Amino acid sequence: MRRAVSRMLSALLGTLWGVSAAWTAHAQTAATDENIQTVTVTYTRDPVDKSYRKMIRGMERFQRDHALAPQATLRFRLLPRSPTVDMHGITLRVIGDRIAVPVPVAPDNSFTLPRNEQALQEDAAVVANRKTTSMTWRAQVTTPGLPPGTRRLGDLRLECLVGMEAGLVSNSSPLFGWISNALTSPEQVCNSPDGHFLFFTEHPVFAVTLGAGDRTEILPFHFLYAGGDQTRDMLPFCDCQVLLDRTYYAPIWDRSWPDDTLVTFDTMDDPPP
Repeated sequence: MRRAVSRMLSALLGTLWGVSAAWTAHAQTAATDENIQTVTVTYTRDPVDKSYRKMIRGMERFQRDHALAPQATLRFRLLPRSPTVDMHGITLRVIGDRIAVPVPVAPDNSFTLPRNEQALQEDAAVVANRKTTSMTWRAQVTTPGLPPGTRRLGDLRLECLVGMEAGLVSNSSPLFGWISNALTSPEQVCNSPDGHFLFFTEHPVFAVTLGAGDRTEILPFHFLYAGGDQTRDMLPFCDCQVLLDRTYYAPIWDRSWPDDTLVTFDTMDDPPP
């Protein structure tokens, strides 16, 4: 069974197409006071950018709802959308009219954002040196000390709220219903079974199991692989585009599962039982 699913996913992912390599341009922002300073920023013509204000609001949401994951920390993370994107050497900057703030990116392509009042006033953008369709963005809420290969359901609930507040879900289309038009707020998306907020695993997933006390449940197949009904025409509108075999939905809306519920992953890389 596991090999059959793996072959099916490999065939599906093999149909994906690459994107052309990003090319760089230069923009200059000038800060004028008594002396004029020029900051030169290198970025792509079609940059992957997010609203700095929205991402700061996502950080504030994390603080407001920290009770969902009281021991957790927040980072943001970049993930590939297309099969040819190079995820090495990514640089990020917060760019406004007169400000450019570099953002350090960790080897796993995660980062934190500094709070900068001038960038907020200038409605700055968080800009990466990659093309728009090449990457997706997610919040990463992590409680330390969990067993390997597990997540905590409260962490996932908070990831959804932060990600929606920060405007991280990209390039979705109402034609394909990745997130329903009727669901416009973080509360609606994250508290509804129709929210369709996708999570990603580190490795191709085979099965996902919930466990809380004596209660366990294996998630049904339609919770995996972004529902399992995508076509070549639909995939460009999902930020799971190249990570289809690493996607899953979690029942974050179902309050019968407590926040301390462990979400356990069996992956395609695990040896068969």
